[in-house]
Amino acid sequence: MIEGIPFDLAKKQQDSIDNQDSSNSIDKLIDEFYDDCQLRGITDAYGYANRIRTFAEFLTTRKRVITEISKEDLKDYLIFLQNERGVKFSTIKKRFISLNSFYTFLIDEGMIDSNPIPPFRKRYLQRYKEGNDSEMRQIISIQDAARLVSSILDTRDRAIVLLLFKTGMRIGELVKLDVSDVDLKEGTIKLKPTKKRSNRILFLDQEAIITLNRWLIARSNRNTHNIPALFISRQGERLCIHRIEVMLRNHADRVGLHDPKSRKLEDRFTPHCCRHWFTTHLIRAGMPRDFVKELRGDSRHEAIDIYNHIDKKELRESYLAHIPQLGI
Repeated sequence: MIEGIPFDLAKKQQDSIDNQDSSNSIDKLIDEFYDDCQLRGITDAYGYANRIRTFAEFLTTRKRVITEISKEDLKDYLIFLQNERGVKFSTIKKRFISLNSFYTFLIDEGMIDSNPIPPFRKRYLQRYKEGNDSEMRQIISIQDAARLVSSILDTRDRAIVLLLFKTGMRIGELVKLDVSDVDLKEGTIKLKPTKKRSNRILFLDQEAIITLNRWLIARSNRNTHNIPALFISRQGERLCIHRIEVMLRNHADRVGLHDPKSRKLEDRFTPHCCRHWFTTHLIRAGMPRDFVKELRGDSRHEAIDIYNHIDKKELRESYLAHIPQLGI
């Protein structure tokens, strides 16, 4: 007995209080990490924080503390993702990239002395990747792309999906766009500089220009916070990668292009499917491969690529001649 309370009951109550305090502490820590990601300009800050929360929940079931993990904890987590969840390598890679960023954050905050993620990724994820058979992403027809875009009634969502199809830009590049990056008169979009991309100027055809113009008109009523972002939420904030991914999946699911229950990559529709669609149908339409590579912004690795300067006027003309029309 402890002050009139049976010992076992008192212990359970104290454990419950301790667990609640620990949970609140972890939530606070992850919120601080999220703020740090935003401060560093990470466009997928929400996704980073959410992946850490998932890892923290995994550790809780094993009564482990997120600031005191071992290699064995990471091995158990990898096994859990592979065997119990059936997660693909690309998703596992994202989770460990987020973990690496999180533990680097903890070092900077003076909470831990070393980051356990880099040596683990080098030893285990590389070996897993070599044994992983890559799957083909879904490549839809021009007719299915037209059906998807036409089914979207929201002006903003339609502009986002059409822009992904018509430019082949990455979703990370799309969320960074500001209104000032769009020139509808010239029919161009200028992307923010990144290490992955060699070409920052993308072209727009008439379908994309008309759709973007409609969104810009609607956007003026939503931009309550007066932010420069091209695509904003109904609350007037810059859209993040996660929200666009969910939006696109929902629209694709509605028209039968996405199976949320399937684990096969070819059955699922993601923003990157739009980039595959862009590349595939330009090549099928007869555009020279050098032009396709230039529009995709692929990094130039060989000297012949570096010195092969493509005329922008010729590139635009070829783009307008070969980009599929969706009839919207």
